[in-house]
Amino acid sequence: MAGHNKWSKIKRKKGVADAKRGALFTKLIREITVAAREGGGSPEFNARLRLAVDTAKAASMPAENIERAIKKGTGELEGTRYEEVTYEGYGPGGVALFIECLTDNTNRTVADVRYALTRYDGSLGTGGSVAWQFDRKGQIVIDASRHSEDTVFEAAIEAGAEDVDGDGDEFVVTTDVQRFNAVQDAIRGAGIGASSAELTRIAKTEVSVGGRDAEKLLKLLEALEDLDDVQKVHSNADIDEAVLAEVR
Repeated sequence: MAGHNKWSKIKRKKGVADAKRGALFTKLIREITVAAREGGGSPEFNARLRLAVDTAKAASMPAENIERAIKKGTGELEGTRYEEVTYEGYGPGGVALFIECLTDNTNRTVADVRYALTRYDGSLGTGGSVAWQFDRKGQIVIDASRHSEDTVFEAAIEAGAEDVDGDGDEFVVTTDVQRFNAVQDAIRGAGIGASSAELTRIAKTEVSVGGRDAEKLLKLLEALEDLDDVQKVHSNADIDEAVLAEVR
């Protein structure tokens, strides 16, 4: 798996409580609101909204919070208008970072992102400086203790998935963006429960990072992901296993 996926796996194992449930809900509510604003309030006809609602339910967000966020997006309730912005930069060891945000104040957001980068020996880049290093893909994560490799592989590949990768603990199904919903539906239809599903960015090539640079990079990733305005941080880092082991 890609280096940042290793970090993502560790975060999943640590659980929602450790990831600050309130901050997570804030990010999910923003995504639901924007998805409903852009594509309408019906998850059945709005793929982005359906994904956001499924993610919120998996995080145990109360149904009333989800409904309120949808109504704010459709205009049935008054709410803050969020703008989608992305930032590109570099972390310790020359690692490429692609940062996705939803914000109501871009001046605040860019200042917060720049501060986090500078604090941990990173820097903000110009638009397009690192985006080319990532492919947009869908990824579905499945608990390997609950489902067999053959079952997952058959359901995913027959539905058009590009790859199924396993490490003993979990399977990661990768799809192109156009096939993501179809593969997700096929997996669900086969009785396979997903731990998570998301549209993400996967690095075309990885940069190995170890020692002090890896330690600073992990602190930088945490600092960025702790910002309310930051939705996702993508990295092309292959982080040294010894450093990752210290935070498991």
